[in-house]
Amino acid sequence: MELPFDVVDLEPADHPQPGETAPDFERPLVNDEYWEDVALSDLTAEGPVLLVCFPMDGSFPATYVWNEIDDRGWGREGDLTVVGLSISSPYEHKDFIAEAALPYRLFSDPQNGVAESYGVVHDLDGMAGVSEARPAVFLIEADRTIEYAWAASEWPEFPDYDAIAAAIKEL
Repeated sequence: MELPFDVVDLEPADHPQPGETAPDFERPLVNDEYWEDVALSDLTAEGPVLLVCFPMDGSFPATYVWNEIDDRGWGREGDLTVVGLSISSPYEHKDFIAEAALPYRLFSDPQNGVAESYGVVHDLDGMAGVSEARPAVFLIEADRTIEYAWAASEWPEFPDYDAIAAAIKEL
C-alpha cells in the first residue's frame, strides 16, 4: 500500500520509565473557554493523570489520537485526569478543542521545554531549530510516579491503546 507520507525512524527516546518520578512543569492549560497556568503537580494532587504528548494541533496524528481517547471515554468517570501537551499556542488549542468537541484540557508548550524534559523531542525535518513532542503517553500516579510510559519510535506511530487501558484499569 502506497502511503501519502514517509514513515520516519526516530532516534531512541530517553524518557522517564515506570517507577520514576515524572518531571513537574507549569504551562498554560487550555479548555474550551479559557486557559490558566497550571502545574502538573496540581493535577496529580487530585489523582492520577494521563499525559498525552502529541504533534501540533491540526495534524492528522493529533486528530487521530484525540478521537481514539475520546471514543474510549478515558477521564470521564472522574477518577483519572486526561490532559494533552503540544507546541500549539493556547489560541490554537482553544480552536482545536472546539473543532473536535474535545472534553479534555491541553497544555501549551510552544518552546517545547516540557517535551525536552521528558526526553520526547522530535526535530521537524527541514526546519532548523523547530521541534515538537513526538507522540508519547505517561500514566502518572498522585505522587507523580510513572505507572506507564510509551514514546513513538517512528513517525507516524500511535500508542497501543489497549495497553494504556489495561494500565488505567490497574490503578
